[in-house]
Amino acid sequence: MAKASGLLVIERILRDRQGIWQQVVEDRDLTKLTGQMLVSSVIALAAYGAVLGSFHSVLMALTSAVKLPLLFLVTLAICLPTLYLFNLVFGARLSVRQSLSLVMVAMTVTAMLAVAFAPISLFFLITAPDYGFFKLLNVAILALSALVGLRFLTGGMRVLNEHGLLQPEKKAEVAPVSPAVPALVTAGAPAAQENPPVQGPPAQAPGPQPRPFPPGTHHPYARQPMAPKPAAPPSMTLLYVWILLFGFVGTQLAWTLRPFFGSPDKPFSLYREIDGNFYAEILRTIANLF
Repeated sequence: MAKASGLLVIERILRDRQGIWQQVVEDRDLTKLTGQMLVSSVIALAAYGAVLGSFHSVLMALTSAVKLPLLFLVTLAICLPTLYLFNLVFGARLSVRQSLSLVMVAMTVTAMLAVAFAPISLFFLITAPDYGFFKLLNVAILALSALVGLRFLTGGMRVLNEHGLLQPEKKAEVAPVSPAVPALVTAGAPAAQENPPVQGPPAQAPGPQPRPFPPGTHHPYARQPMAPKPAAPPSMTLLYVWILLFGFVGTQLAWTLRPFFGSPDKPFSLYREIDGNFYAEILRTIANLF
């Protein structure tokens, strides 16, 4: 498939994801690919951030259009070194460009899926302008988009594992050479016959004999050997730990950078005081709806 450029890089990610993974495996032209994904992600997140802030005012919409891309980029800058060091500690052979490209694929999918939900968010903003409902709706949209993006990340890591990039490099093993054993010849013993006499089949005991199974079949009670399942490398296990870490850092940073929506009973402000936490606020909002 032809390489897409600019905003159309999301079409290539969705239609030709195997080509994207192969490009990451080969470490080929990743700087250009990462730049395209960065531009498209920032534009999409800025558009969705403007939708979030439009609940309060135009000024809040402009502020959220800057804050939302900043939220994702700062979270990535905080967590990417941890992912790279996790891979190094357990012997994975990923470069910084490969790690960054993998995470940027997930971020691009998340951003584009979120902006695809923007018309739905605007519809509820116009028809049901309730602050609590609007806030929960958009938190759910962002959470769903992030889950889909992280599935792309885990899928890409599995492809890298199949190509051996998550396994430590194995050293070639040299088989030990066994010393030659001299043949022992007993003095006076006759030489071995070149053509030994052909012996007939052994005599069988009288009685009914078991019927042989047709060729290519197995005994119904015979235990078949089971192929051992390949163990997941430590890098894949730590990837799920890193995803949880990424989620906690992102939600805490979002709470620090708030407001994104802007409460209708409060004037515009660039930041709020850091008190409470994101999860307590979500639970409080849910309780206020009922």
